[in-house]
Amino acid sequence: MISQETAATAESAATVAAESPETSATAESAATAKATETPDAESAGERLERFKGIIARLRAPGGCPWDAEQTHESIAHNMVEEAFEAVDAIERGNTDDLREELGDVLLQVVFQSQMASEAGEFTLSDVIGDISDKMIRRHPHVFGDEAAFAAAHLSEKQIAQIKEASTPDKVLDLWDQIKIVEGQRKAERAGLLATKQPGLLDGIPSALPALMQAQDISRKAVAAGFEWPDVASVWAQVESELEEYRAAKRGTAHAEEEFGDILFSLVNVARKEGIDAESALRATCRKFRRRWAIMEQYANEEGQHVSSYPFEGLEELWDKAKENEEGSR
Repeated sequence: MISQETAATAESAATVAAESPETSATAESAATAKATETPDAESAGERLERFKGIIARLRAPGGCPWDAEQTHESIAHNMVEEAFEAVDAIERGNTDDLREELGDVLLQVVFQSQMASEAGEFTLSDVIGDISDKMIRRHPHVFGDEAAFAAAHLSEKQIAQIKEASTPDKVLDLWDQIKIVEGQRKAERAGLLATKQPGLLDGIPSALPALMQAQDISRKAVAAGFEWPDVASVWAQVESELEEYRAAKRGTAHAEEEFGDILFSLVNVARKEGIDAESALRATCRKFRRRWAIMEQYANEEGQHVSSYPFEGLEELWDKAKENEEGSR
């Protein structure tokens, strides 16, 4: 198997390098050749194993000094950056770029797993096994046998709901309930239930972009029964928050807090209407950038820069750009 050969060769290179400096160069060269060779026909699993070997070789003695000194923390930001670059490719509809960016995301997963394996924390196989088990737990309406129900630790009421989970919204509600149970089980395994009940929102990363975080918080609260009866009630909440913001003194922390309440309430409106607030705002940002680029083009044709126009002139350019965009649809 490629995985066994790659791992054995890389490991052998590291061992020989430590024991015999005279032969280390030859061993390292052999490890590199084995890790980087590309057979004519490989399955996805074989290619993943070969990729694991490449990353292991980069981290091994005699590999890349930069790769070897990295830690979980030092490259954590790369995970976020690569994920957003993949999202950007999706939103641009560029599948060639998406293919490349998904590879970069995979690099982060394999690299982090390799560092964890070296430290005796977990392996890539553990990661894949865990997510496979989780997908079965999260889809008992698909894998609806006794084993799937048992894995999800569902109550009889939840099992009854599973059989009705025939729409995307019902599936999302089911996931939120299963996540609550998973959080409780995780805390139980860690011995935390005796001292502290896990919080409903503990599983939402605070590093998420604010809109995404607000959406997740809102959905989890709804899963626990904290929900407005209809969209009109949520709009009434938005109006209430607007009044509180208008009453706050401008430029104060209180005004900032009230403005945040307005945004959070609007996220709830979006959820009620089946709109992804993050995607909606990103689409508006893309639209603004497109129109601004057209405005700059018009300004260049007039031998001007957009910054030289008064506000009224910029409004005219904006209207022309809007007409241009709508006319090209």
